[in-house]
Amino acid sequence: MGKILEAQNRLFKNVFVCKNCKTKMKSDVQKVLKGKVRCRKCGKKSFRPIKKSK
Repeated sequence: MGKILEAQNRLFKNVFVCKNCKTKMKSDVQKVLKGKVRCRKCGKKSFRPIKKSK
């Protein structure tokens, strides 16, 4: 079964996870890299990209 590109983009593009509280958040990559985005739940600025499951 093939992967649907639109669904992959919706689920994984511009989605980041807070390293402290594991909250998922959608934001622009450049804003995350510059540290302009804060977590809604804990207020930290450290994020990682979401891991794509198999």
